[in-house]
Amino acid sequence: MTLQVPCTILFLYVEELYLVTLLRSTTIHPKERKERRLMFLSNIDKVLNFEVETVDFFVANSEFPPEAVVEKLRSALEEALTQYDFLAGRLCSDQKENGRLAIDCNAAGLELIAAASELNLKEIGDLEYPNPAFGQLVPRTGRPENEEIKRGVGEQPLIAFQVTSFKCGGFAVGITNNHITFDGISFLAFLRNLAALAASLPLPSPPFTDRRLLSARSPPSSPSPPELLPFPTTTTATATTTTTLFSSPSSHRLSFYLFRLRPAHIATLKSKAAAAAAAATSFSVVAAHLWRCKALSATSSAACKEEDEEYTLGYAVDVRGRLVPPLPSAYAGNAVVGARASAPRRELGEEGSAAFARLVGRVRGAAERVTDSYARSAVDWGELHEGAPRADVFISSWWRLGFGDVEYPWGRPLYTCPVVGRKGTLYCCFLFWAEWKRASTCSSRSPRGRRQIPEPLLRLLSRGYIN
Repeated sequence: MTLQVPCTILFLYVEELYLVTLLRSTTIHPKERKERRLMFLSNIDKVLNFEVETVDFFVANSEFPPEAVVEKLRSALEEALTQYDFLAGRLCSDQKENGRLAIDCNAAGLELIAAASELNLKEIGDLEYPNPAFGQLVPRTGRPENEEIKRGVGEQPLIAFQVTSFKCGGFAVGITNNHITFDGISFLAFLRNLAALAASLPLPSPPFTDRRLLSARSPPSSPSPPELLPFPTTTTATATTTTTLFSSPSSHRLSFYLFRLRPAHIATLKSKAAAAAAAATSFSVVAAHLWRCKALSATSSAACKEEDEEYTLGYAVDVRGRLVPPLPSAYAGNAVVGARASAPRRELGEEGSAAFARLVGRVRGAAERVTDSYARSAVDWGELHEGAPRADVFISSWWRLGFGDVEYPWGRPLYTCPVVGRKGTLYCCFLFWAEWKRASTCSSRSPRGRRQIPEPLLRLLSRGYIN
């Protein structure tokens, strides 16, 4: 019997939404400069050498018009850079470490941009849409869109801010940062610290910035996770390009889709998994559902696929508390490794609640395998190989990170979202928790011009095809 779990599907193809005028740009330096140093980057950091773009939307606040917000941010950032000296630095090669990628903490500074839009905030529409036009609300660091981040001395800021005012008095704060700087947890800590400084309060969580706690062992041991396989390094005439998690030779433009799952939908999925998979979490059932639907969609659009071929799901797991000894809770850097669940396409197509429960168990089991030994092996693997493991579908969960809960002097964000990527062949899903709507939303991307690929997925998700 087929279980119907309908969800709302929203389509978005808007590329240009409104004109944003850049008013001015200021370079922010640390208020108090520390001694210049080269900051060690772990093997986890260097795999995440790509940019992340985030936008916070705020309603009008008569006590904090956009100009006042810009000034508050400027002052808070100057103070924050005293603690986060690496954010004012630049990527470089550490010649004492055989040219290893590092951050030159040289106080070169970050950029703060003031901009203005011709629209009112309400005219933008549903902020949950994964709108490529939101890219106008985040800083462009000056690197061409298709240029990879290369080893060697860099001139691009590692983080930049843009405050865009709307005619209604509302505004957006866009942030572009290299993922090398933070993972989700440490980025949240940074935002909370920044909000405290903007309110003239002490730091709630001073950062721990020594990333050598995630150094490879000497000598590196053979990695135990069998799914870790090396990928070739892309080379150019002048530099070696770091292969990252989202490196891709594809030049396809992407289309974006939004799937909204209500709490009742998630509860139905959990009830069907509960019979054979105890304590199924919301994340595990939604991830299993998306994994299965994407696999069935890919199979239906490519008849040549073998039933025994493995189809893989990947997602990030925080290892701070899984290491022995644990990392400091204030560790400012990337402390995540990839959890991977694989199943034959045949199994992903099996019907019945028991079959779905097995997939949920595989999703949960992927995280349970991330122990101290697993994480250390993953770090060692990065010392021996250049590249990153990949998955057929990768889920980046913002479900409970709490970016929208940060309390700034001008209030909490109306909505917080990533700016959807503009390249890549991975099919990505982002999960959010919009508490004011009591719903989970998943956005996905796929190559434009290949709508025959995602259409089966759209049909499956719209019907809630859990057999």
